[in-house]
Amino acid sequence: MNLGLVLPLYSGDPARVMAFAERATALGFDGLFAFDHFFPPGTSAERASLEAFTTLSAVTVACPNMTIGTFVARAGVRAPGMLAKMAGQIDDMSGGNFILGLGAGDEQSRAEAETFGFEHLETQTERYELLADTVRGVRALLDGRAWVGSDLVPAMEGPLAPAPRRSGGPPVWIGGKGDAALRLAADLADGWNGWGIDEETFAARAAELTALSGASGRTVEPNWGGIALVGEDAASVETLLVRRREVGLTESTVWSGTAAEFRMFLERLAAAGASWAIFVPAGPADRMDLIADALDRVRP
Repeated sequence: MNLGLVLPLYSGDPARVMAFAERATALGFDGLFAFDHFFPPGTSAERASLEAFTTLSAVTVACPNMTIGTFVARAGVRAPGMLAKMAGQIDDMSGGNFILGLGAGDEQSRAEAETFGFEHLETQTERYELLADTVRGVRALLDGRAWVGSDLVPAMEGPLAPAPRRSGGPPVWIGGKGDAALRLAADLADGWNGWGIDEETFAARAAELTALSGASGRTVEPNWGGIALVGEDAASVETLLVRRREVGLTESTVWSGTAAEFRMFLERLAAAGASWAIFVPAGPADRMDLIADALDRVRP
């Protein structure tokens, strides 16, 4: 199983992001991924956040052998034609190491849409219809075909020039915990990401994904993502949890435990079929070092 880290784009500090990326590379992690938010969800536009694609372009130059990806870019934020152009070009720049993660967004996305002037569809059903047609349209262009158009995504003649060097362009993942995301991934994508779910739920969803995609002769990779709050021992874990609560970070989906427990958690995800585990190393700045040491990830 590959291990990826989420870049600290919410710091608003390009130097910090680049230092994080270079340290993760030196420690032997496999990939670096970017959230796609104009400001952190649940906050305001005054909170800084770096843009995903431009940041990943810089990261792939500094860390050329790392897998990079969006985790996940939301349908509707960018025109599908531009999204295809960006995905194909950044995949070429990375030497074929880019993953295009896409998602539908949710009601929390409304604030960003209203602040920056892009459309926010009212229902989750509409948002998933837009996501499905965005995937179809983007994949058509990346594959050298025109997109005939739909009610939500207009026709795109193309072609992309230059054409992506990788046949068909980068792999596409669909992010989302619900049935709609799982079905969409099984039908149209190369991978699915379940964010913040426990290992038992992940195992069940991974098995369901395998059954759904296998029924149509496809193979779709299940991947886990989440926030990991890792401590040296039980006492330090409790201290870190208290600190998060004191600053108002009370997410119920945060995984927490010791480095040894996190290693066992990852082993169980791998046994359940996860191709990637991608996480935010929450807490002090040295958490990725602590995790790498526990996982024996340091490269010679």
